[in-house]
Amino acid sequence: MPSDMNRREFLAGAAATAAFTIVPRRVLGGPGYVAPSDRITLACIGFGTQAIREIGGILASPDVEVVAVCDVDRDGAGYLEWGRNQIRDGIRRMLDNPAWREGVNAVPGGLNVGKEIVDAFYAKWRGNEARNGCAAYVDFRELLEKEKDVTAVKVMTPDHTHAAISLAALKRGMNVIVHKPLANRVLEARAVIEAARAAKVATHFLPASEGTAQRQALEMVRNGAIGRLREIHNWSVRPMWPQFATLPADRPPVPAGFDWTLWLGPSLDRPYHPAYTHTNFRGWYEFGGGSIADMGHYSLWPIFQALELGAPLSVESTPTHVCDVKDDVCFSIRNDYSFPVACTVRMRFAATPQLGPAPSRPASSDESSRPALDLFWYDGGIKPAVPDELMAENKELAEEGMLFVGDRGKILGGFRSENPQLIPDEKMRAYRAANNIPEPAPPPPRQRTEQDNRPRVSPRDAAWIEAFKGGPRSYGDFLLAGPICDAVNLAAISLRLGGRRLLWDAAAAQVTNVPDANAFLTRDYREGWRI
Repeated sequence: MPSDMNRREFLAGAAATAAFTIVPRRVLGGPGYVAPSDRITLACIGFGTQAIREIGGILASPDVEVVAVCDVDRDGAGYLEWGRNQIRDGIRRMLDNPAWREGVNAVPGGLNVGKEIVDAFYAKWRGNEARNGCAAYVDFRELLEKEKDVTAVKVMTPDHTHAAISLAALKRGMNVIVHKPLANRVLEARAVIEAARAAKVATHFLPASEGTAQRQALEMVRNGAIGRLREIHNWSVRPMWPQFATLPADRPPVPAGFDWTLWLGPSLDRPYHPAYTHTNFRGWYEFGGGSIADMGHYSLWPIFQALELGAPLSVESTPTHVCDVKDDVCFSIRNDYSFPVACTVRMRFAATPQLGPAPSRPASSDESSRPALDLFWYDGGIKPAVPDELMAENKELAEEGMLFVGDRGKILGGFRSENPQLIPDEKMRAYRAANNIPEPAPPPPRQRTEQDNRPRVSPRDAAWIEAFKGGPRSYGDFLLAGPICDAVNLAAISLRLGGRRLLWDAAAAQVTNVPDANAFLTRDYREGWRI
């Protein structure tokens, strides 16, 4: 292969002349063997704690080779986790090494840990394969320039850099995986979607799903169990990270091995502070997307797809506020830089055609379309009012959940509408009897085996792997993400403006009633980073 020709160009040119004469190496290698030349060569950009939680299933796939990692933090000091030693112990199980990082108290993460995990995993489980080792980069731009064999990137960086990295990879014709959100600005997310459309490559938005958890509730809606759908309520216990009422005033030094300027990426200069970085970034309007971006994509993606929701007509919110005292005077802190500790968000969607009648019922004009729909989001411990149906049975709402409200009933389920139930209980019993639905059986207890420590490819990873290998586009293709990206990012703008109701013209990409809100559709960019 000529030194200046990368693998993608070589395979594209060779396919036409060699397709009928070359026997694929997977045929010679036996069942389950995937030749290195047939694998997706993946670069993982961003290697914090969330990337570590997800890397095992990717490394376990014979269809993927992780060839490079990238992170602006070399040594990973200052990472946070949800439970003591959770990340370290997960890595120990992944590598089958109970002594990994013995005596190290810091939460593992960052560039050096990422490279170590990849190389150790492949040495353990693919020890008989010839490999060059995983390359490591601090700057994603250098990685994209030098790693000519990379065909796909996974973006797991703070939210404010998602668009810049994705666009750079898409312009090189690479497949791209991005964690939530696609971008934390409306116009940046739209730029990524249009770049994916122009590149004509397979992409995948990681929080997307086929909607297995939501399917039963949506089928009940489709069957007319609650009449015509009017409202959806979704509530989360997030945030699970600090929310800061004021900007940091002290000036700690930048940790060794941490490239603060590169971490800022497209954002304007400001002094370094650990309150901005690692898990904390989610709580800042500049760097994160808040709780709704962190969790709402998981629960609401299938709802947007199944109900064919477009961009919202309007978005309004109710943020909490924080008060302080100065010179014996109480005052409310004016905060347009950090997400509130808790909030509610209301989005209104136009009436659209529904999924169609259930097979057991004839179509009618009343069933052929869905009326205008209100979607409510709650976080920080706020929940909807307890429905009368639950109050009558002396029941409360769980700390997380989803509630579908129709003009003739309600469906209550878990955060993603798992185990949906008509309320009150007697309605669910009648629905089961009318539709010959048996009572759900409890799942059998799971017995752990010696193989449980070895990671397996998750269904979520299998979806993008199939798409990137030439199969049908995944259920998380970027081209499906436009409406939910508009909705989540408009919610952040409403909160930032103290709860203002925003009227949204999706075609013009403009807030029509609050001109000042349009400045937050994008951001002020550092020189050389403008999107």
